[in-house]
Amino acid sequence: MKNKIILFAAACLSLNVAVAQNVHHDQLQQREYKPGFYDKDIMKGIEQFESSKKEAQRKPSYKIDVSKIGYYPKSVDEFTTWWKNNPISQGNTGTCWSFSSTSYFETEVYRLTKKQVKISEIYTAYWEYVEKAKRFVTERGNSNFDEGSEGNAVTRIYKTYGAVPLDSYTGLLAGQTYHNHAPMVEEMRAYLQGVKAANAWNEDEVIATIKSIMHHYIGVPPTKVKVEGKEMTPVQYLNDYCKLNMNDYVDITSLGNKPYWKKVEYEVPDNWWHDSSYYNVPLNDYMTIVRNTMRKGFTVLIGGDVSETGFDAWSQVAMVPTYDIPSEYIDDNARIMRFMNGSTTDDHGMHMVGYLEKDGKDWYLIKDSGAGSRNCGRESKNFGYYFMHEDYVKLKIMDIMVHKDMVQDILKKF
Repeated sequence: MKNKIILFAAACLSLNVAVAQNVHHDQLQQREYKPGFYDKDIMKGIEQFESSKKEAQRKPSYKIDVSKIGYYPKSVDEFTTWWKNNPISQGNTGTCWSFSSTSYFETEVYRLTKKQVKISEIYTAYWEYVEKAKRFVTERGNSNFDEGSEGNAVTRIYKTYGAVPLDSYTGLLAGQTYHNHAPMVEEMRAYLQGVKAANAWNEDEVIATIKSIMHHYIGVPPTKVKVEGKEMTPVQYLNDYCKLNMNDYVDITSLGNKPYWKKVEYEVPDNWWHDSSYYNVPLNDYMTIVRNTMRKGFTVLIGGDVSETGFDAWSQVAMVPTYDIPSEYIDDNARIMRFMNGSTTDDHGMHMVGYLEKDGKDWYLIKDSGAGSRNCGRESKNFGYYFMHEDYVKLKIMDIMVHKDMVQDILKKF
């Protein structure tokens, strides 16, 4: 009985301490599906959406109740930002990796040259499909052929194929409003499965057919472009006009299941070519890189999980709720546990373009090509952006790309 009294007194004391510290607990709420930018604009624009049938298939989602949390940013105006082009929609495609990376490199061109360029995202995606098809043949069908890829695919494609201005290759056919790669990818996949079934591994023939399919849906990419009255190749445009050197950019991750201070493979399906050039650093170093880079006039290319209940497209907030894990417990173990058990997935590439420090913590302004960031409507200055708390980066953003000048001390440790 005495022990019970002591336990009861301890419980009361804990309650009083919690009240005194004004501790709050984030709350989860169920939401019925509500049509947003994807339904009303993208799918309407490509005329492949039957709203009543699709809405009937949608299940309620669970998201953080933002009305119950304290401060969060409400406007892009609250952030210190660096130059960037306006957000562009990727439409109905899985090419966020190209849109986010292209945005990142456009900002780099401005930082280096003060030129405001708009580079074609679909030119890069075109050649990435070609490279995927080549590997599919080399691996006899045992290689992932899909829309997804990683941000450093762009550096690889740029090195080989260069880049072109958007106005020289939009990837949109006459009358198209938004990209729609679904039928194109379905046709390419079906063709490649036929190649595999027939054991018909003629690379020249396969690549020619893949190109032919893409030419039908997204047009033929240029071999020469004219910029400011001067004709140049895509490689010349990248190197001589944009002044971009792909060797100046490094990919960094923080994976606790692999040795730190080593280059490692980021083992996700979208790393279909098994790239192992990711610099693996402890989580505190990872976050220091992000903070320092954003304060020095540079931006950060990011990739990670956007399927969490704390990632809310309607409020445009990305945060880690207390019902997931309290902030003070987010560490290397919490991060890698979620990655290894599949609750952290490699969903989406985005471009970090601004920062805001509040109560000793950072919020980051995230430029996005996906549909959810556009639910606020075109009239809003927040159209195409998210507001991401540093805890979300710490727990759920699995890889970043930065200019090597931002990590010279880090690289010396490898």
